[in-house]
Amino acid sequence: MTRSHPCPTVGRMDMFRNDVRVLDGVEIAYSIGGSGPPVLLLHGFPQTREMWRPIAAELAAQFTVVMADLRGYGASAVAGQEGPEDCAPYSFRAMGGDQLALMRSLGFERFHLVGHDRGARVAHRMALDAPDRVASLTLMDIVPTHLLLSELRYPVAKSYYHWFFLAQPHPFPERLIAADPDYFFESCLLGWGGAQLSDFATEAIAAYRAAWRRPEVIFGMCQDYRAAIAHDLALDEADLGRKLHCPALVLFGADGVMAREYDVGASWAPWLADMRVQAVPGGHFFPDTAPQVTTRAVMAFLGSLDVAR
Repeated sequence: MTRSHPCPTVGRMDMFRNDVRVLDGVEIAYSIGGSGPPVLLLHGFPQTREMWRPIAAELAAQFTVVMADLRGYGASAVAGQEGPEDCAPYSFRAMGGDQLALMRSLGFERFHLVGHDRGARVAHRMALDAPDRVASLTLMDIVPTHLLLSELRYPVAKSYYHWFFLAQPHPFPERLIAADPDYFFESCLLGWGGAQLSDFATEAIAAYRAAWRRPEVIFGMCQDYRAAIAHDLALDEADLGRKLHCPALVLFGADGVMAREYDVGASWAPWLADMRVQAVPGGHFFPDTAPQVTTRAVMAFLGSLDVAR
């Protein structure tokens, strides 16, 4: 059985408004609630903004919280009418552009940025492309994209095989996944740190399944991974040596692949000038499986910043 969140958290989520904005022709779905300095939360693969539900409910007591689905994920639309051979619209730069436009459309020129997994990679690219707009950066359970791909080792490749399966030409991965999307994507959720399905909230699993059963979402996620290899690696290589100077928090799952295979803090030292690093109990999906610990870490970080007020 999956778990449910206690009633107080669910109640606080009632303050969140769900909406969709069309930004440069792409529909981006988001939820917004709370009051105070703005914080943007970006989810990872194979999830939706639903992953942030318990964390957002707590943050909303002190912050205006925006949770958005990345393009091609959740309720956000696939990008334009490009063919499957063109994955550039799913690069981290393109997906980050959506989120920068979303926050501007909501009246937020500068904001705190929090991302997990693919959302963290998008967040890193956003901070590189628009550093003046990012008040602080929180990255969850990733090492830099360039490091992972350029110095790939067997244990990482074995655990993160999906990077290369999803990046295969259309429609190969899409057709295989579509045969049983729940089986494939739930195997991803249960890997990278040994989680169990019961560790995930009932509401979250329902939202994830509803999204990943749609062919267009399967396509969008594959395009995301195709773009990482075809475009994002080169974009990050061009920015090697650039350090971000905003306050940064790097969180990682103590029992996950990243902790086992990398010195996560050291991997980010060349990129982040003002960095704090903290392990969180659990594997890769610790925002889902340990939301209270994750919330405390993020709240402590944001609360320590002069720019948070």
